[in-house]
Amino acid sequence: MSQSDIEFLKSQLSSARNEIKNLRQQISNLQHVYQKDVQNIRFSLENFQCKSCRSSSDAECPVYATERTENDQQTSGISFDPIGTIKTVFSDKRAVPRQASVASELLSRIELNQTIFNNPEHSLEGLDSFSHIWILYHFHRNPAHFKTKVAPPRLGGMRIGVFSTRSPHRPCPIGLSLVQMDRIENSTIYFYGTDMVDGTPVLDIKPYIPQYDIPAKIDQQQFFSSREAPDGEEELAEAGPSTSSKTTSNVTVPNWIANGSTLNVLFNENASNQIVQLGIEQVSK
Repeated sequence: MSQSDIEFLKSQLSSARNEIKNLRQQISNLQHVYQKDVQNIRFSLENFQCKSCRSSSDAECPVYATERTENDQQTSGISFDPIGTIKTVFSDKRAVPRQASVASELLSRIELNQTIFNNPEHSLEGLDSFSHIWILYHFHRNPAHFKTKVAPPRLGGMRIGVFSTRSPHRPCPIGLSLVQMDRIENSTIYFYGTDMVDGTPVLDIKPYIPQYDIPAKIDQQQFFSSREAPDGEEELAEAGPSTSSKTTSNVTVPNWIANGSTLNVLFNENASNQIVQLGIEQVSK
């Protein structure tokens, strides 16, 4: 077999691999469409009424009354009323940064709902003493589908468990972001660091406290000394950095995160227009 024949076979093999990759992607897309169709069919069946029942809004369909009751018991869960709404420049969820640190200089705001408290601004008293806050929110724009395994971009197609990733597609679609607070005006919080789409419902706000939020191994004496003041009222300046020789870092992450390289991002036309409006320079690599 000549060298040209070998090169020809290599090219054919490469083409076959690309075709297989494309077929796998098409199958994955079809599975996604299939799941959405199944959900739509289930929704239609759950809300189906016979002809006689549709003519009366007060009548309970006897055919589906028992089944509906059983389904309600199975699907009953925890529900929350959002305490506020996040206002950002990102109207398209596909343009939202993956992490808040990516848009650390982008100013956004949280507007508290006036129906949660009689005086919602009172709930923010004292929060301006903190530089950073945690925001818990609902991924309200995500479709109701999730998988046990997902493929983070840094792993090049390799799939790992959804709970070992920051994927927004989760059984309970709750997001968590650490942001830097700019100021508080009445019942509105302005902050830097945005990885939420405009209109995101806020579930809770908590202050960032380094003594609690940075994991570390501490000795028994240091632990009891740190609990003298009530929760959230510690004097951060007095506490200062720990000097105990037994205090060691206890934080580990997988190598694909610790040694992750820079990823290339392709923006669609809508996202590119928003970037231009924000005055952010795109860097090509």
